[in-house]
This record gives sequence, C-alpha cells and structure tokens, in this order.
Amino acid sequence: MKISLLIPVCNYDLIALVHSMKSEIGKVPEFHEIIIGNDASSQEFTDKYRSLEGDGVKIISSKKNIGRAAMRNKLALEATGDYLLFLDADLMLIGTAEAFLKKYIKKIGKAQVINGGIKYSESPPNDPDRLLRWKYGKWREQRKASERNKRPYTDFSTFNILIAKSVFSKVRFYEELKQYGYEDTLLSFQLKNAGINILHIDNNLIHEGIESNREYLDKVKLSLENLSMLYDRVTDKKRFCGILTTLRHYNIIRSVRAKLIFAKFFIKFKRKMELKLETGKSPNWLFVLYRMSMFCAFREIHKRKKVSGNILII
Repeated sequence: MKISLLIPVCNYDLIALVHSMKSEIGKVPEFHEIIIGNDASSQEFTDKYRSLEGDGVKIISSKKNIGRAAMRNKLALEATGDYLLFLDADLMLIGTAEAFLKKYIKKIGKAQVINGGIKYSESPPNDPDRLLRWKYGKWREQRKASERNKRPYTDFSTFNILIAKSVFSKVRFYEELKQYGYEDTLLSFQLKNAGINILHIDNNLIHEGIESNREYLDKVKLSLENLSMLYDRVTDKKRFCGILTTLRHYNIIRSVRAKLIFAKFFIKFKRKMELKLETGKSPNWLFVLYRMSMFCAFREIHKRKKVSGNILII
C-alpha cells in the first residue's frame, strides 16, 4: 500500500511544508511520493517549486490557471499511490510529519475516505484586517472528529483528506467549478450518492492562509456564485440540500416566501454590512445574514435571467 501526497498551489510559499513531508519519504514505508500542482503561479514561485524537485518530489504545471478542481484531478492522474492524500498549500503541521502520516495509516482499512480536520491558531491575528476569516473558521470549521462524524458529509473538507485512488477515480472533482468554493461539497455529495462512508479523525492541520477581510468577502461571493450554479445543475436537489446548511436555510426562507425580502435586503444594505464586516469586529450573526441574503439575491437574479453559470451582483 502506497500513499501519494498531492498539493495544488498558486503563488503560495510551501517550501517548509514540502521539506517537512519530504524528509519522511523512505522513513515511512507507505509514504511514496509528493506531487505539487503549480496552477499558473508567477515565475518567482515557479522557481521555488522547481527547487523542490527530486528525491520523491514531482512538479506538474499549468501555464493557464485551471482552478483547484481541475488541478486536483490532474494530480490524481499523475499519482501512482493506492491512496491520495490531498492537502491545501496554506497549512502548518502540528507535531511531526511522521506522526501525522502514521495517524492516517492506522485508519486505512476502516474507511476509504478519511478526513483529518482543520484547526486555527488559538490566538487571533494581530492584524484586525484578518479577523473575519479566523473568526468564521474557528466558529464553523474547527470541530472535533466526534462532532464531525455525526454529520460526516456536511462537515467534509478537502483541506486535509486521504482517499483511496479507486474511489476517487469514480467521483473526481467537478471541473466546471473554475473559481473558489464548494468543490468539496459536491465531492461529498457524490460520495454520499455512491454509498461511500467518510471517517473523520483528529489529525488536524492548522490553516495559516488567512486572507484580509476584504479578500475573504470577495471569496464568499465567488463561492456563492458556484453554489447557485450547482443548485441549478444538481438533479436531486433535496438530497443535495441535506448536506449543506446554507441550502437548508434557503429552503426554509423560500418555503415561507421570504426569498425576495432577503434579496432586496441584501441589495439595500450590502455596503453597510460589508463596512461592518471589514472591521473584523462584527458579530457572527451578521456574517450569516450577509451570506444568506446574498445567496437569495443570486437566486432571484438567476431565476429572472434564466441562465446557469456565474452571476454578477453589483
């Protein structure tokens, strides 16, 4: 049994991470290779990635940015291991790479998909302009395995997962999602439909790539555009909504015929909400309201234009 570590990256310094993991090739018998997917990074970062090649590390590059979904699929095709360990580039190990790998290896055989989990630093960022992402991550993403296993498909993330290559070849990431957001949700939905169990374990990694408040709000918009597109394209909407809190809330709003009210609220108060959110000191409920009203606005515009794909809200 061999494990291939796959890391998609675009303009992020992962030198320390790769060196830590690279040191375990040969020491941990099951750990086979590292493949880095350079998704149209600048020349400066491309040169840094190339310096890592050799001794079990391989680089594949795309001159055009193809997105995380397509790059992860390319990495899986290049991998020769029986299991694929997908990691995001913007993370930090807790403890040693050896201990991290062995926690996964001990669980192989108990499930074909294993989710290690995500953590955020205990202390908030010194820069208040990075508080929003940290606060949301601590609140909604950082959960113990015992909690995640209660809702294994809902609390699924591709930030840190091990998946059997035989399983991944049947599901794969949806490459129509070119921009940020919800590619992991769709993969979770595919796994659920295929009857493939997800096992959550406490093998967390720290999410270090904390964007500025404005950058994170921009990413939220992109992700909700993706979700609106997926909502139209998924045939079994009821089952899809069952794994996603945002859609469950949306269906409640729609059932009481309040969708247009939320959409109008977003259009009217968008900038005021963003000004408050950009301070990083806003309450969590405001961020939830912002996201939910934005999604309702997307759905209303989507419905009226009768198009499937990206929608722009000004």
